[in-house]
Amino acid sequence: MSASSERAVVLSGTGGVWQVLTDAGETREVSLRGRLKKADTGRRADGSIIRDTVRAAADVVKLAVGDEVLLEADDRGESWAIGEILPRRSRLARREPGGRRGERVIAANVDQVVIVFAAAKPDPHTRMLDRFLVIAEANELAARVVINKADLVDIVATRARFADYERAGYPLHLTSVKAAIGIEELRVALAGRTSALTGPSGVGKSSLLNTIYPGLNLRVGEISESVNKGRHTTVGALLHPLPVALGGGFVVDTPGLREVGMWGLEPEALDRCFPEIRARLGECRFADCTHRMEPGCALKGAVAEGSVSASRFDSYLKLRAELEGESPTW
Repeated sequence: MSASSERAVVLSGTGGVWQVLTDAGETREVSLRGRLKKADTGRRADGSIIRDTVRAAADVVKLAVGDEVLLEADDRGESWAIGEILPRRSRLARREPGGRRGERVIAANVDQVVIVFAAAKPDPHTRMLDRFLVIAEANELAARVVINKADLVDIVATRARFADYERAGYPLHLTSVKAAIGIEELRVALAGRTSALTGPSGVGKSSLLNTIYPGLNLRVGEISESVNKGRHTTVGALLHPLPVALGGGFVVDTPGLREVGMWGLEPEALDRCFPEIRARLGECRFADCTHRMEPGCALKGAVAEGSVSASRFDSYLKLRAELEGESPTW
């Protein structure tokens, strides 16, 4: 790294202007170097640089929040621009919304995905929760489940309702801003890590972060009573540095998602995205078992004996059918 370059992490971006935090702790607004935009130069997953404009269109790394970059100063050192995107250690990506082809990287260099649902208002949908968890697993990211607004429900019954996820190995947090339930435990889980908070609109992600970290001042939206769905308040992913005094780290506040799509996941690989199913792979009579009608399917036996959740297994079957119907269009 030359004297006229600095490392930084991308906090946010809009209209071609990116806000970054340098290793020295300075926040700057920078642009992307013209040569990167013109040549579609980027890096592949193995860190090698892409310079072929034809091949780059398929696998170029598009800048995302959480990306670590090198800033380059102009000749006078008065302005800075992003000159290089450094290799990523991880990423959280999903399918482009609206039925468009391709994937969208929500955040880069993430350590864990924190999936937030509300216990009520809006009512939680476990099928959608399963989709979020599959996306985390497909991106090889650890995940934890947060059920917020726990003051609105019976906590014991709610914990029992989501017990399948604890049995599958996911840490489960029941939280409430109003009743101060589970706040400290969640703070400890976020400390020192880069965490992506995601989930449907209106479940209270921003309120949770504001309570855990006073001073973030994230905008909090209202719930539309007529449709019982949250109004979007976060318009793009934002990376927030967390106070060093509380353990440091970063948290990515993502937009509330009404549509959760999987991209590039082969149907045959879906069973590896359910931890409780993954643990039983290799036990079926047939190596290519689809876990539907084949005799000697260990998973169907595990469901019958109760060691694998019938609800989660049903989610797996529905998601697999969806992937089998969509994969030819990839």
